[in-house]
Amino acid sequence: MKALHLPPAASAGALRAGRRACWLAGLLAAAAWLPAAAETPHAAEADASTTVVGVRLSDLAPQHWIARLPDPDRVILDRAGIAAQNARMRAEDPSIHDIAALPDPVPATLVRERIQALSAPPTRTLYDADGKAVAARELAALQGALALDAIPAQRRLRYGLVVHRAALRAFPTALRVFSTAGDTDIDRFQESALFPGDAVAVLHESADRQWLFVASERYAAWIEAKHVALGERDAVLGYTRRAPYVVVTGATVRTTYTPEEPRVSALQLDMGLRLPLRTGLAPDRPVNGQHPYASHVLDLPVRRADGSLEFAPALLARSADVSADYLPLTPANLIRQAFKFLGERYGWGHSYDARDCSGFVSEVYRSFGVLVPRNTRDQAVSPALDRIAFQAGGDAARRAAAVRELQPGDLVYIPGHVMMAIGHQDGMAYMIHDTNGGSWRGADGGRVRAGLNGVSVTPLEPMLFNDEETYVDRITSIQRIRTVPQQGRASTP
Repeated sequence: MKALHLPPAASAGALRAGRRACWLAGLLAAAAWLPAAAETPHAAEADASTTVVGVRLSDLAPQHWIARLPDPDRVILDRAGIAAQNARMRAEDPSIHDIAALPDPVPATLVRERIQALSAPPTRTLYDADGKAVAARELAALQGALALDAIPAQRRLRYGLVVHRAALRAFPTALRVFSTAGDTDIDRFQESALFPGDAVAVLHESADRQWLFVASERYAAWIEAKHVALGERDAVLGYTRRAPYVVVTGATVRTTYTPEEPRVSALQLDMGLRLPLRTGLAPDRPVNGQHPYASHVLDLPVRRADGSLEFAPALLARSADVSADYLPLTPANLIRQAFKFLGERYGWGHSYDARDCSGFVSEVYRSFGVLVPRNTRDQAVSPALDRIAFQAGGDAARRAAAVRELQPGDLVYIPGHVMMAIGHQDGMAYMIHDTNGGSWRGADGGRVRAGLNGVSVTPLEPMLFNDEETYVDRITSIQRIRTVPQQGRASTP
């Protein structure tokens, strides 16, 4: 929008006169002029095209898509339906693990199998952040860091709660490695992340004891020991069942800064986290040096100096985007939640304090209490979801028909990527997705490589998978959350 200025003559006259009446008259005249000048550019700007194919500025507002829905507040699954869906996910999807059901003591064979499945020696050249090839001896040293020979025949299980958002790594190292020199966004040792309050079972520790190999509900990997507080099994596993609680419904929120208790100061809390409230406090008693009346008082896990678990109160401002319970699962809420991430930078494996494509959709659904697998490869084939499967090179007409029938919240998978449908417009299906790429045909027929590198809105049909194929050509499956899977949806052409 253009800058707005008072007419020069009127401004100068008011100043020269020095009288309140003239000054007020000038302001009133300006106020009468401002709306007409502001409204027209704003309306034109909202309808303006962006440099992304098929996207106008108005398409970047969630209400634009909600207004197009015939029944935006329809409940897709109620709380009982979500509980049944989660039970089916835990029972049928092999990527979801019940850490409470792990054998105790845990046998060495199980621990070694889990570690070797993740921490296999790299077979290709990898590059460091400076673009230099990582030396073979440095990669070989990582195998020693696994301390596989130190795994006892049996060991008692230990349980812990994550106290700070922390990376899950393929090896017990912070070394960042990349497939191509100079391309430093996708760290091949970065697997995922865990968040404050996440429960883990500790299966092993690195040779230097600075890293733990842990199993969580959706992932097993290495985490820095300083981010895990070890506690009694019941205290750990019961933490996320405690009530009352709040659910983080913003993309991220942060606890209130406090010098009195640095362990809970300015902690990042990501969408979908369910965190219990501290109860039994006197309402007028300061918490971490601050009166608590304008805040929620969370009860967060913290780590003592010896690594053991305790809990500490933390303030979260009442202005923060949280809810007293999971949100109702409706088309409108799915769109609203997804758009809260719009513009966030792409973070492979939850790096950059952000998330990638599968982390994005799983965290959106987590704000409704819906459990989905962590990785795209597992989400795309989950038997616990309502799936339409496609074979490579399958029937183009069937693919096109499935795209026309997409509903908000449906998850569309191509190799290595997932997108969430938000609606149809101009004969195309529109997606919101967290992508580090993005390309389409330009006016000259050449491929435009946009490097979107964040949570973006795009139409589906123009997007290119490679120089010859579109995203639609490469759809492997469409997953939908529903009460009962419809007969025949998992069939392939």
